[in-house]
Amino acid sequence: MLEISTGKVVRIIALSREYGPDSGYLRDYISGLNEDEQISLVALCWIGRDSFSADEVEDAMDTARRERSAPTEDYLAGMPELANFLEDGMDALGLNVAHEEDHLRERD
Repeated sequence: MLEISTGKVVRIIALSREYGPDSGYLRDYISGLNEDEQISLVALCWIGRDSFSADEVEDAMDTARRERSAPTEDYLAGMPELANFLEDGMDALGLNVAHEEDHLRERD
């Protein structure tokens, strides 16, 4: 299973939508995640873009761990559809982002 909180994924989606996937804000946030969280984020992105199915989450994470070569923030910054991929990945895994998005708005 993913090793990143829904709240952190929602924060990344919000930063990507507000500033773009190549923004310094988003890069700093992603670089501040631990390695397991970054691997989970990449796996979630791949599920959202249909490179893996929701049933293959462990395979996606294993692949992300094995193929990790560039900083995660650099890799994800090259995806204009990052926010959509992450949201679609969450949906595919049955994780509700709407509740977390409401809490994110309340904190801002």
